[in-house]
Formats: sequence, C-alpha cells, structure tokens
Amino acid sequence: MAHTLTITFITLLIATTFVRIWLGRRHIAHVQSHRNQVPHAFSENIALEAHQKAADYTTDKTKLALLEASVQAILLAALTIGGGLQWIDDVWRNLIVNHEIARGALVIVSAMLVSSLIDLPFEYYKTFVVDEKFGFNKMTPAMFFSDLIKQSVVGIILGAPILFAALWLMQGAGAYWWLYLWIIWSVFNLLMLAVYPTFIAPFFNKFTPLEDQSLKQRIETLLTKCGFKSQGLFVMDGSARSSHGNAYFTGFGASKRVVFFDTLLDRLNPDEIEAVLAHELGHFKHHHVIKRIAMMFFISFVGLALLGWLMNQPWFYTGLGVSEMSNYMALVLFLLVSPVFLFVLRPIMASYSRKNEFEADSYAAEHADAKYLIEALVKLYRDNASTLTPDPLHSAFYDSHPPASIRISKLAAYTS
Repeated sequence: MAHTLTITFITLLIATTFVRIWLGRRHIAHVQSHRNQVPHAFSENIALEAHQKAADYTTDKTKLALLEASVQAILLAALTIGGGLQWIDDVWRNLIVNHEIARGALVIVSAMLVSSLIDLPFEYYKTFVVDEKFGFNKMTPAMFFSDLIKQSVVGIILGAPILFAALWLMQGAGAYWWLYLWIIWSVFNLLMLAVYPTFIAPFFNKFTPLEDQSLKQRIETLLTKCGFKSQGLFVMDGSARSSHGNAYFTGFGASKRVVFFDTLLDRLNPDEIEAVLAHELGHFKHHHVIKRIAMMFFISFVGLALLGWLMNQPWFYTGLGVSEMSNYMALVLFLLVSPVFLFVLRPIMASYSRKNEFEADSYAAEHADAKYLIEALVKLYRDNASTLTPDPLHSAFYDSHPPASIRISKLAAYTS
C-alpha cells in the first residue's frame, strides 16, 4: 500500500502541475490572440488600449501563477517524499522529547512557515512589479510587511487554540476525536463569521459609515424591499492598497454589513451602485452563503472522518516520506497532500460558483435595472483590467464568475 500511495501521489502531483501549466499557457495564448480586437459587445464602451492593458495584465499574472505553481509542486514533493517533513520532525524531536503536542504544533507551524516563506516573494512581486506596472498598487513596502505581521499575529491568535485542540483531541479523545474536532471547527467558523466584521476586519482596513444620504436612503429602500437587515452600510478604504473596486456582504446573522470599496463608489453612479447591490442581495436571497457554509461543513466532516482512519494506517506515513507514525504528522500530511487529490473537483466547484453568479444576476435584473448592472460590470471589467476573452477551458477550471461576454449577453436579454 505504501508503494502504491507513493506512485499515486507522484503521478497526481506531476499530472496536476502539468495541467495547471498547460491551462495557463493555453489561457495566455488565447488572451493574446484576441488582444488586438475588442469584442463587439464591448466595443462602444471599452477602448482598444484598455482591452490590450487587460490582456497584458492577465498574461503577466498568469505567468507568475505558473511559476508559483511549479515551485509549490517542488516544495510539496520535497516536504513529503523528499523527506523534508521527516527532517523537521527529527529536529524538533531531539529538542522536545517529552511533550508530543508541543512538538507536533512546532512541526506543523514549521512546515507552514516554510510554505509561507516560499509564497512571500511571489506575493511581493505581484504587488510591487505586476500591479505596480499596470497602475493598481497603492501599497508601500512598509504597509505590505505591516499587513503581513498583522496577518501572522491574527493567524496565531486564532489558529493556535484550534491547532492545540486538534492535537489534544487526536491524542486523548478516542476513536471519535475527529467528530469532536469537527464540532469545534464548525462552531469556530460560525463564530468567526459573526465577529470578523466588527472585531477583525478593522484591524486591516478603515471602515466608515456611508455618508452620502441620498445614496444611503436609496440603498436602504432596496434592502427593505428585499427583506435584508444589516448592521449598517460602510465604506472601506480599499484605495489605500489598490485601485481595484468591489462591494460585498460580510458577517452572519445580526452582524451582517454591506461594505463598499471607496474606489467602487468613485467609479459608479447611484443607479449602477444599486444594481451591484441588488446582485449581492441575490446571493443572500438564494441562500448562497448558507449553502457554501453547509458545503464547507460537509467537506470538513468527510475529510476529518477520512483522517481519523488514515492516521492509523502505517502506509499513509511511509508512502509520503515519513518513517514514524504520529498524530501531528498525520494532520500535516493530510493538509499538504489533500489539494492534489481534490484538484479534479476544481471545475465542479467553479461551475457551481458561476451558477450562483447567474442566479444573483437574475435576481438583480428583477429588483433593479439590468441595463445599469451591465454598465457597472463593463466599468469594473475596464477599470480592474479583467480580460474580456478568457480561454474557455481555463475559465471552466478557475473562474468563479462567468466570462464577461456570456454574463453580459444573459443580462442583455432582460433589457429587451
């Protein structure tokens, strides 16, 4: 079994990396082949220069993502079958002999730290080279590293209790430890949904109440019409870090907030803002958030049950480059290799997400003017340099939103 797992893992790792590179190159070629012609549906609103900027921005981002995918695959192989995790374990085992939970936490944190350090140069390059080149970056290096430190602190404060709870339950809670952990994990996530908008998000961005009274009244009328109750309407200082624009709902239950990027409010007129909000309300009315939470809970339930079985199988460890069985090594191995085995589900998940977007668009067309949603989307495509001509196969694997041409054509049917 160990040999079979090794061969299967290596084969899947190579195959998924190859597919990601092939899809990325195909995407670049497709986007560049349409670079010099604005699609007819957008020709009146998007200039050729803006279309070419989007094509080049997409190309540069995709090239960077392909390099990152290759490096991540090499790192994953090095940590597992290459013996990296075993080496980290040996180091901490020699330093901390008598406390398995503490040693396990340090092994897991060390592995995650190595992975984060590998990812850091790519994130820095994307921000200060790619986004800077196309005029999107507003961050300074000081702000970049300040955010990194804040994220690390928040991650430790929130993640450490869950990690220690997992290791403690794995060690002493018996055969159904995974079920107890799943309950704790589910409650924790629901709690985070409730407290994140009020207590965590302001740690990274400034949120101020929407001051435009005319727009505020218009939005509140739409919220009432759609039966949506929120804690308030807020503007986020997105322009402090990027010129990209967006709007979203956040929170859960009574803590729900409507948040607009300041960049979005600067670009769209009130009719367009109302249409964008109607789209977001469509997600609420179709229970997309609740459905995704339920899906996440189901996947985590199945995953933890599977881990509960795998941790007692010696071949699971030896097949992935680890010589000694331990609870913490089972956990970190599972976290590292499961994305490789689940890659095949990516297009299914992306398709489901695009279906949700179409449903939200349909709802928006019923409660606002589809014409204004089209106008808003076209502005966002242009100002965010989103390609209008993605490769269909690449889009099927990766895009959570429908391609621009398909989305606009469906919305246009509501205006006729």
